[in-house]
Amino acid sequence: MKDQLQALIAQAIGSLIQDGTLPADTPVDVQVTRTKDKSHGDFATNVALQLAKPARTKPRNVAEAIVARLPESGLVERTEIAGPGFINLFLSEQARLSVIATIRKRGARYGRSDLGKGRKVQVEFVSANPTGPLHVGHGRGAAYGAAVADLLEAVGFDVHREYYVNDAGRQMDILATSVWLRYLELAGVELPFPANAYRGDYVYDIAATLHREHGDNYKREADEILRGLPPDEADGGDKEAYIDAMIARAQELLGDNHYRFVFELGLNVILDDIRADLADFGVTYDTWYSERSLTEKGSVNLALERLREAGHLYEKDGALWFRSTDFGDEKDRVVQRDNGQTTYFASDIAYHMDKLERGYERVVDVWGADHHGYVPRVKAALQALGEDASRLDVLLVQFAILYRGGERVQMSTRSGSFVTLRELRHEVGRDAARFFYVMRRCEQHLDFDLDLAKSQSADNPVYYIQYAHARVCSVMRQMEAKGFTHDPVNGEANLTRLTEDHEQALLATLARYPEVIEAAALVEEPHQVANYLRELANDFHTYYNAHQFLVDDAAMRDARLSLILAVRQVIANGLAQLGVSAPQEM
Repeated sequence: MKDQLQALIAQAIGSLIQDGTLPADTPVDVQVTRTKDKSHGDFATNVALQLAKPARTKPRNVAEAIVARLPESGLVERTEIAGPGFINLFLSEQARLSVIATIRKRGARYGRSDLGKGRKVQVEFVSANPTGPLHVGHGRGAAYGAAVADLLEAVGFDVHREYYVNDAGRQMDILATSVWLRYLELAGVELPFPANAYRGDYVYDIAATLHREHGDNYKREADEILRGLPPDEADGGDKEAYIDAMIARAQELLGDNHYRFVFELGLNVILDDIRADLADFGVTYDTWYSERSLTEKGSVNLALERLREAGHLYEKDGALWFRSTDFGDEKDRVVQRDNGQTTYFASDIAYHMDKLERGYERVVDVWGADHHGYVPRVKAALQALGEDASRLDVLLVQFAILYRGGERVQMSTRSGSFVTLRELRHEVGRDAARFFYVMRRCEQHLDFDLDLAKSQSADNPVYYIQYAHARVCSVMRQMEAKGFTHDPVNGEANLTRLTEDHEQALLATLARYPEVIEAAALVEEPHQVANYLRELANDFHTYYNAHQFLVDDAAMRDARLSLILAVRQVIANGLAQLGVSAPQEM
């Protein structure tokens, strides 16, 4: 409806340009917004204020000219010029009621559009290191990233969902070494476990698989493992230096083939678990992109060579540095260490170069808020490569803070003390988890109250919304039990009977849904949809408690049933955008 009103005003402006009232080069950028005060109409536009300067006259004069040239339309009942030149638009009754027929005809597609016109967008999210199961902190990035991707797709973008698998580097070596050391315990070798190794039960499970299937093939004795190693933290040493030395010793004693087998076993077991966990959470990807593939196909070297040729690299202390301060970063960054190994940052440069070269008009990265300092350096690298850094949009998601019984749950992946996403899903259900994760802006802290998420009360927003959907389904079952039927044509023919304030409020809220989806998609804010659904559910429950639907008057009955069926459809559509189900019974 907003688009139609904007088109009417644009036609009026075009007519004024054509007859010379407005200059030929007058910009025609009409923005229509819903009014907060219904006494000011249903919609308003400030386009007359914008055109006053090129028209060289007062805004009210421009507004009067536009109103005089508005084409005949069944949408607008009347107009009003307010203040310095705002044009207020009052919808006709026909326009307000037409939303019911539109929802019935479009069904699950109501709210979807072709605004994006098929432009390619990549959304990369979660991308947690495959060093352990996903925990509740990762869950927020998963729910948020999936909702953003779905919203962009709903408004017509060609969306590609990607998970960047960090299957190379030091953290994976720490995992492999942790698995081997737990395997050695099972093989009867007594060793102190490094302070900086991974301690979760999942490490034992992988080690048990290795021992069960390969016996003592990977066993080495304690004295040859510990000989010459630096002290660990417990002995007054450096835990980082100790774990690095232990990794080197594991590689030395196992040899390339055996070490690589342990490495791949840990990677694949955890990655398979992450895939399954996300799928059960309703999150799927088009591509799982391997970090190692960047090195294997030469992308990292290519990126560094391009930076070198452009004069953005220099050597210092045996390392290779990227001069990122030239592009606004706070300091220069190492891309290749003095031992010849490239850094994580070098891989990220190559990865983002690869993304843009794959033809995406825009790439969206969903990162944890602790990566905020990483944004300027990645954008700096893209600029140095000659790319348009504005094509990269980084969304920072604060980790969720989990509360149970009013007490905060502490989490640490390294120590193994954390609540997994799977455990959360089993405790509160997928729907509550998906909804609670997107109730706030991504940059806001989220206190996840487990007790509230499990409660069946109006205080639990997802329950409150789903209950509205289930209530409509219950009304329809009661209708059949009473021997009534619903005639949607008769219902839509009698919508003028819906004169109650509750009914008018519902009609207005239903009509706003496409605008909410568009706005939420363009600013990447799924919480707007969550807030809208709470408002719609509240409007419905208020209506439900105040009026009877299954009345004897067939015209009134069909009209009210048509209205609440439209509510049910929009609730189902909105919940689907957030990855939440719409149950028929609760």
